Amino acid sequence: MPRVKGERRLEILKALAQMLEQPKWERITTAALAATLDVSEAALYRHFASKAQMFEGLIEFIENSVFTLANRIAQDEPDGARQADKLVEMLLAFAEKNPGMVRVMTGDALVGEHERLQARMNQFFDRFEASLKQALRAGAGSTGAGGDVAAQAGALTRYAIGCLHQFAKSGFAKKPVESYAAQRRYLAA
Repeated sequence: MPRVKGERRLEILKALAQMLEQPKWERITTAALAATLDVSEAALYRHFASKAQMFEGLIEFIENSVFTLANRIAQDEPDGARQADKLVEMLLAFAEKNPGMVRVMTGDALVGEHERLQARMNQFFDRFEASLKQALRAGAGSTGAGGDVAAQAGALTRYAIGCLHQFAKSGFAKKPVESYAAQRRYLAA
């Protein structure tokens, strides 16, 4: 039975993400990835021109997943402060469900790879912070509370990034959503 177009690409990306989930993470080589899939390295390169393109595929998955959910939250939650809260919680929940992606998001998996990959992840977090600012501005406008939404959005973004790092460094044991549930009231102050 012939494969559906793009199916092998997806298998490669899933295998790469699973390899990144290992708590004792080491730099992933195309040889190790090929061995995991029981294919030749040449087979990998028929679907991706480089390992950097494989990581770009994971970054696209992260971007599409997170910002699709962020748009849904923005549509469903009219209260800006609650919207910002839900955005942070959603990002942390995404991380828990996709631990291999956390290594990409924190840059751990991108060390030694093309610098454009880390730049793209930096843009991802800039865009996430902009989503938080937009939510908080809407909340400040409706309540007249004002405040420095840029500083608050920055603090929430850096908190989330710190949670991702802690999750990865703990071998995925310290669940970020649990921490957030206990700490959210301090962040909202």
